[in-house]
Amino acid sequence: MTQSVQSPPQASDPASFAHVSRSYYPMLVALFTATLLISNIAATKGVAFLGDQDLSLGPIQILPLYLDGAFFLFPLAYIIGDILSEVYGFKATRRAIYVGFSALLLAALSFWIAGQLPAADFYENEAAFDAVTGVVPRLLLAGVAGYLVGQLLNSAVLVRIKERTREKHLWARLIGSTVVGEFADTLIFCSIAAGAIGISTWDDFINFVIVGFLWKTLVEILVLPVTYRVIAFVKKREPSYAPVENGLLP
Repeated sequence: MTQSVQSPPQASDPASFAHVSRSYYPMLVALFTATLLISNIAATKGVAFLGDQDLSLGPIQILPLYLDGAFFLFPLAYIIGDILSEVYGFKATRRAIYVGFSALLLAALSFWIAGQLPAADFYENEAAFDAVTGVVPRLLLAGVAGYLVGQLLNSAVLVRIKERTREKHLWARLIGSTVVGEFADTLIFCSIAAGAIGISTWDDFINFVIVGFLWKTLVEILVLPVTYRVIAFVKKREPSYAPVENGLLP
């Protein structure tokens, strides 16, 4: 029996490369991770709206409205998390969450190392650099713990609802998962970080939790039409997505 002998590569042969998947998953994971990293830097700035006003509703201080500099961006992480969960399922979303978690830890470690390095004589922004990127252990723990628990709950709840509703009632699983995930995220973050940012009374703590939770949830509700369109776009173009539309499970 004659064995075929593989000829050695020739200079004219094309180089070998791996094929890039046509899936949108890697791009969504990249955007998800970037959103988290940018949010954690932008959040170091305190923001006040209508600072000359004073309006309260029971223990909740309505005005002035105090937020952080990432208030407009952080909800996007949950929107992307919803898209990942709806299209790719819990396991794939959990992998994306772990990627984002690892990126946050790497960023924190990198900023801490950079802050410890001796500044050059011509560098005049050391104090500003430390103020923006300096790692406060308690705040880091609060952000990482809230993010990890909140995102995992958000994905788990959405997928669980979808197992019963299939392709129906997308609005219910988007809002339901957001309520659970955002509340857990906000409560954990505020509980750990409150003392580090100067919150010392129950009234201030309750206000901190409620305002943060309501804002994040409201944003997701307002952008539901956009989330619907993005989910439909990704589902239509994912070759492996096979929707099951046989109604509710018993």
